[in-house]
Amino acid sequence: MSKAELLARRKAFGLRILKLVDHLLRSTSGRAIGNQLIRSGTSVGANYRAACRSRSRAEFAAKLGVVAEEADETEYWLEVIRDGNLLPAKKLTELLKEADELTAIFTAGRRTSSRNQTSNIKPQT
Repeated sequence: MSKAELLARRKAFGLRILKLVDHLLRSTSGRAIGNQLIRSGTSVGANYRAACRSRSRAEFAAKLGVVAEEADETEYWLEVIRDGNLLPAKKLTELLKEADELTAIFTAGRRTSSRNQTSNIKPQT
């Protein structure tokens, strides 16, 4: 997957999260979980963008770690919504899958980047 494809994918993910949150009930729990989901789901893209502008390999690896954490947190909130029956499971299936895939992609990228820190190989995204 190219850098441009990953940039587009993470932005689309954030936009899908925003649309999903609009379907949550305006209850105390719906608002609380919705706010958490918006923060983590949109920060995947923002933090990946920041990682792409890193000044060093170490900074790149650290920022990719943050991206992976945010993608994983997003998956957690989606699971809470599903398991709490706040939305139908079928509305969450694709986003859960995407959150899981993004977590795996960014975790692998962080590991690769960490291994390459001492080499002359430029980090690949």
